[in-house]
Amino acid sequence: MTLNQVRALGALHEQIVECSRCPRLVAHREKVARDKVARFRDQEYWGKPVPPFGDFKARMLIMGLAPAAHGGNRTGRSFTGDPSGDWLYGALYRAGFANQPTSQSMDDGLVLTDAYVTNAVRCAPPDNKPVPAEKAACQPFLVRELELLKGVEVVVALGKFAFDAFLQTRAVDGRVNPRPLPKFGHGAATVLEEGVTLISSYHPSRQNTQTGKLTTEMFDAIFQQARSLLEGADS
Repeated sequence: MTLNQVRALGALHEQIVECSRCPRLVAHREKVARDKVARFRDQEYWGKPVPPFGDFKARMLIMGLAPAAHGGNRTGRSFTGDPSGDWLYGALYRAGFANQPTSQSMDDGLVLTDAYVTNAVRCAPPDNKPVPAEKAACQPFLVRELELLKGVEVVVALGKFAFDAFLQTRAVDGRVNPRPLPKFGHGAATVLEEGVTLISSYHPSRQNTQTGKLTTEMFDAIFQQARSLLEGADS
């Protein structure tokens, strides 16, 4: 990655943090940051759009839905300080993409290697459900990320919302998607035209993890699958 690309990604992160395009999301993220839940009453909330996080030279891109109201919207880093993040970073640690298995704050020392985490929507939405206009408003950020992250070989989409958003963004960017479009399914993998492999996974939300729809073994298998693909590319 060139110095210009690094600077461009840094500038993009700043643009994301400064975004106020969606009035409903702005109102919600700020209300959550102001009217804190009791367990985080003594903490200062981020309360802004949450920028991506990870290795700018990453070959694996991980796409989530949106920051959690009391996770990323509180800590300022996606999948940080909430149960979904415990699942994600634990799995990344076990697969060799992270230097530690947990993430509680932006200054906790977490470092990702060969992995980059982003979201389809950058602000915490009410009921964790962005509307189509909000997804569309965030789409240019993802288009730009895909332009700049030139080393990406594997994309892991966490949940169908992220899966659909990734494919839609590619279409906007002029990239050719398979026909018929690939179907979402845990562990399903599709090799796209330019050689990038799209892997879909159930989202590590409580709705999935507490019901047993997603187990630790199932989630670990996703990142072992990604690791095997990247190691195969190295050989």
